[in-house]
Amino acid sequence: MAEFTTGEAVALELPIARIPSRAGAFLLDLMLQLFLAFTLGYLGVIVLTAADADSAWFSVLGVVTIVTVLVGYPVCSETLSRGRSLGKAAFGLRVVRADAGPIDFRHALTRGLAGAMVDFWMLGAFGAVAVITSLCSREGRRVGDVLAGTVVVHTRQTLPRPALAVAPPWLTGWAAQLDPGAVSDELAAAMRQYLSRLSTLTPPAQHHLGTTLVEAVCRAMRCAPPAGYPPYHVLGAVLARRQQLSRG
Repeated sequence: MAEFTTGEAVALELPIARIPSRAGAFLLDLMLQLFLAFTLGYLGVIVLTAADADSAWFSVLGVVTIVTVLVGYPVCSETLSRGRSLGKAAFGLRVVRADAGPIDFRHALTRGLAGAMVDFWMLGAFGAVAVITSLCSREGRRVGDVLAGTVVVHTRQTLPRPALAVAPPWLTGWAAQLDPGAVSDELAAAMRQYLSRLSTLTPPAQHHLGTTLVEAVCRAMRCAPPAGYPPYHVLGAVLARRQQLSRG
């Protein structure tokens, strides 16, 4: 399991996909890629032979087939399915961003190019680079994942639902006037961590850390903190307002 912090500063723990499951998905995708290469090559040869094309066209066919199979297949499948090639879908895996959000074409293209050139084929020694870098990474990331800012996770396991911050009723009016967009993701993550670990802190630590965070948050939003309320009430109200605006 690894902890991700979403754009709403919600902490999620997701199960990381390791080498055995990723290797199975890779082998299944490889068989599909070989079938795709054979099909494209066979049809291309038939068309070029019928057209009485010269040898240069057959070289072009070879290059197009290789690029389509090694780069086009993973990029298109992961883009259209938001992170799942056919092999990954069969093994219950999905590629997600570092903040646990869905990937887009940019992430898939970076992974696809890195996979063809570095992780597996041209410089990858048939997958040795991908295996070594994955073993060295706490999140099991290969070079393509590092460059794209992605992680491969399991999706068949029941994932925990994030606990959303709730504003105390007596601070909802104050929180409704806030603009938490000025609060950085790093500061919001610190607030979330403080609230989630509040019960493990001693009362002096709760007050000191909470007061420091309240001052930093209110300074970022250019507002005065409400007087007479403990820090965790104020921070909970700010986070709840931030999450409300993010969902809306």
